Amino acid sequence: MGAAWTLFGNPALRLIDSERAHSLSMRALKSIGESNVGQSVLNSLYKAPEVPIEVFGKLFHHPLGLAAGFDKGAEALLAWSAMGFSWCEYGGVTRFPQEGNPKPRMFRANKHRALVNRMGFNNPGASEIRKRLADRKSSNLWPNNPVAANIGRSKKVPNEHAGDDYASTIDLLWDHADMFVLNISSPNTPGLRDLQDRDYLESILKSCNSVRSKKGDEKPYLLKLSPDALDDEIRGTISIAQRLGIDGIVATNTTIKRPIPLTTQSRKAFSSEGGLSGRPLQSRSLEVINTAYDETNGKIPIVGVGGIDSKDSAWEAIISGASLLQLYSALVFNGPTIVSSIVKGLKGRVRESGFSSISEAVGYKHI
Repeated sequence: MGAAWTLFGNPALRLIDSERAHSLSMRALKSIGESNVGQSVLNSLYKAPEVPIEVFGKLFHHPLGLAAGFDKGAEALLAWSAMGFSWCEYGGVTRFPQEGNPKPRMFRANKHRALVNRMGFNNPGASEIRKRLADRKSSNLWPNNPVAANIGRSKKVPNEHAGDDYASTIDLLWDHADMFVLNISSPNTPGLRDLQDRDYLESILKSCNSVRSKKGDEKPYLLKLSPDALDDEIRGTISIAQRLGIDGIVATNTTIKRPIPLTTQSRKAFSSEGGLSGRPLQSRSLEVINTAYDETNGKIPIVGVGGIDSKDSAWEAIISGASLLQLYSALVFNGPTIVSSIVKGLKGRVRESGFSSISEAVGYKHI
């Protein structure tokens, strides 16, 4: 078991194709992180301290969760909490099965601590994932921590019918997530970002709201924003979403912008189409968190994601207005110890700053 687990977060993984490395990591997590013994071992290695915060009416052990894209098919849900995350987000899931874009479609820029991907919502589809999650629940293999589902538009569905597409996926997965993230901002599905336009956005939110009304259950909906939108566009999107009852904001998705490459590897990665995540996204993500907090007057929770890779970047996102945090790239570059390291750092910052809880620090910069 130790050998299999060493695979995940191992520097040697950086020497092979990024998607292959990810696939090997997920295989190790499925075999180890889903067993009682494996969870116990992971927990002893990576357990994070408690820095509790209540968001969306749920108690999170601390703010840090796993971002969407790592566990696309919801295959290792128990492993994430064993590795110290207080919540996780599976997906993106689309109504219909998708192979995604042609390979290679995932690239690393080690010097920049950045990833570029053009995966294209590759997933087995909502019906298959529903079956997988129903089996998990009936086998008593459901995590105790909150689970979010990231929902995307099926590639074969035109934007004019996007509302029905999102609503159908949510309807299928309703019993298998605590909250739903509406992904209208991935750069890897043609035309998807156009869904941020007023008419499309209203149609999507109204369709999703009708599912919620039918279910009679107030599960939160979160809207995932693009870092490449102008600040005024972001404010407009949030304004429409608030009017239609959005419960939270995720800031942000990946970016199509690129830093100046520092190595041959990063030049190759940055010349590839797709969304960039990791450290270069940090400053823009922070700007969007601040903009969202201002636009909402701190009234709805914000999930900060994009370049969260240290206690400093995590703390900056919190005081800028994020109630919850997520990471992805930092797990690839730093390995699993990054989770407890960040949470310990946040616990220390709360104490040093004289706050009685981390919720007091949320948006403190705006006071």
